Amino acid sequence: MTLTEENYLKALFRISLEKTAITVKDIAAQLELKMPTVNSMIQKLSEKKLVRYEKYKAIELTDKGRRQALHILRKHRLTELFLSEVMGMGWEEVHDIAEQIEHIQSDRFFNRIDEMLGYPKFDPHGEPIPDADGKLPVVKAIPLSSGIEGKTYTLSGVLNHEISFLKFLDTLQLSIGATITIITIQPFDKSMSVVLRGQTPTVFSYTVCQYLLVM
Repeated sequence: MTLTEENYLKALFRISLEKTAITVKDIAAQLELKMPTVNSMIQKLSEKKLVRYEKYKAIELTDKGRRQALHILRKHRLTELFLSEVMGMGWEEVHDIAEQIEHIQSDRFFNRIDEMLGYPKFDPHGEPIPDADGKLPVVKAIPLSSGIEGKTYTLSGVLNHEISFLKFLDTLQLSIGATITIITIQPFDKSMSVVLRGQTPTVFSYTVCQYLLVM
């Protein structure tokens, strides 16, 4: 498979977690490409039996396509964790590097990383890492925006991997495993007054709360 084809499969899988009916427009928005370009690639993926596609109908990953997408995600997330845990890089630094390394075609290389890390279940951002058979760990987290006043939660993941967002969390010393206590929720805009790690009070906008996964 080409690098571009792998990126399309990865995008399709991510969209499928949020939408049951995927359109060419959805993929174009995800990859920031023009729709004719996306339409051409989807037809190629269909010819390779990686997606099911008919004009004017929703696009679906085939079983083969889903397995391949999970394989790419496995390589990406293992790489991110290796860069973070072994090389000491910040969680805001690892994504772009992993985007390049994930296209290496060597199962032995990534299986060795998996072994060195002790067969981890989650990457530095709290995203589940598929195992060698393509199975994903069960995630029971909810967005902080669905939280309840007076309750304390543990940060288990983030849905936004943009450098600016992760650096924002760094300024608050907020990382995976940190506690977040909801003090009040504003009825007007659903922003939250919270206490981080039992000691730091701050206010999160509704958008920020949507990006934080907690348990």
